[in-house]
Amino acid sequence: MDFVLPLVLGFVIAVIGILPPGLINMTAAKVSVVDGRNEAISFAIGATVIVLLQTYIAIQFAKFINSRQDIITLLQEIGLILFLAITLFLFLTARNPKKTKQEIKMQSKSSRFFLGMLLSSLNLFPVPFYVFVSVTLSTYGLFYFNLLYIYSFVSGVVIGSFTGFYLYILYFKNHQNKSDYLIKNGNYIIGSITGLISLVTFFKLITIYWT
Repeated sequence: MDFVLPLVLGFVIAVIGILPPGLINMTAAKVSVVDGRNEAISFAIGATVIVLLQTYIAIQFAKFINSRQDIITLLQEIGLILFLAITLFLFLTARNPKKTKQEIKMQSKSSRFFLGMLLSSLNLFPVPFYVFVSVTLSTYGLFYFNLLYIYSFVSGVVIGSFTGFYLYILYFKNHQNKSDYLIKNGNYIIGSITGLISLVTFFKLITIYWT
């Protein structure tokens, strides 16, 4: 049963990471509206394949630096700044919502899978994100750099990422006129979560510097 915790953690963290509106999930929604659900699912699968590779690379890098407390502390400091910036951005965006009908131009209908892989490859944020996440979970004893935990966590991230994309596909397909409502409230929710993570990381750094 040791695989359950990293699986659940990977799933939850991935879903949280996918929820804020971005190029990939909004493109998945656009494909769903324009070309249908099957094409959008193909796009989401392609994007998720790249997420799998990025997450595995990130954890291997985190495993390499895990024994270096100075690097871990530096990553936590960078993560604190990053999450504070994300929190601020999300709340400002939520307070000043813009009606965006994103014009995502899609040329060919025959390769949605590869389009998903391409756009996901251009998004390098998951690598440093999952380095920070895995190192942070490790410091709290919630993650260990062994094969069982690594494979379970990566599996959870893959399932969670696809679930997040699929939620966008379903919602925008069935509620095209309510997209602004989802974006506005989603930003408040995710902003609160990242704010909480920032607070926990801040107190963690304080205990490191005071000891």
